[in-house]
Amino acid sequence: MAVINRTPDSFYDKGATFALDRAVERALRAADLGADWVDIGGVPFGRGSAVSTAQEIDRVVPLVEAITAARPELVISVDTNRADVAERAIAAGAAVVNDTSGLGDERMAEVVAASGAHIVITHSVGPPRVEKPPARYGDLVAEVRAFLAERMARAQAAGIPAERLIVDPGHDLDKNTLHSLELTRRIGEIADLGAPLLVAVSNKDFIGETLDRPQGERLPGSLAAMIACVLAGARIVRMHDVAETVDAVRMIEAILGWRPPVRLEHNTHPTGNV
Repeated sequence: MAVINRTPDSFYDKGATFALDRAVERALRAADLGADWVDIGGVPFGRGSAVSTAQEIDRVVPLVEAITAARPELVISVDTNRADVAERAIAAGAAVVNDTSGLGDERMAEVVAASGAHIVITHSVGPPRVEKPPARYGDLVAEVRAFLAERMARAQAAGIPAERLIVDPGHDLDKNTLHSLELTRRIGEIADLGAPLLVAVSNKDFIGETLDRPQGERLPGSLAAMIACVLAGARIVRMHDVAETVDAVRMIEAILGWRPPVRLEHNTHPTGNV
């Protein structure tokens, strides 16, 4: 899952794809590099200035429409916690709602149930975009798992089939670095919920703080965290650096026997004997 931020204050690209044409260009380039889908966001999760529902729709919907027209086969998700935005994005062509609030909007499950869209249910605490007290948990992973299980049940009760549910434990979302490291170490306990597991570890602060690396120097750490999650059961990875991620994932798939090598030449003979 490639990340396309149509925001002026993204923590990663600082507004580099805020302009519509730049965002479309980045999305199509991500597809060319091997991304299976693109995640469109109009409002960052972290604290910042208010963005109205109308503003978010204006940022997200034209981009969904443009990508759908150019690459109808490309899966598009919309990163939003607002049901009204999700509804408009689905109508424009989005196939997935990536809800970082975990059904915080009471209408979200209803909107998704009425469509054919999938939903990513993410663990976070309280509303996005606001300052919160320091994160505190008892058994972090048990609490995250219980939250996701409850929200999965709520989604199904609203009419969303189980096969349209995806879960994300929410690395760094209302969690400190020690929390995100523990979550990565115990990610298999989240995978055991049974829904496809998405992880979003790319360039996050827990990587920067662990390695003492600023933004722009976190790719090796991001790939290491991503690989650890995949080996423990993650099946969707939300990453900024598409080419490097695709190579790393395809290598993991080959090691696990899920994908054959592109070619076999090393230490082989013309007869086919090694």
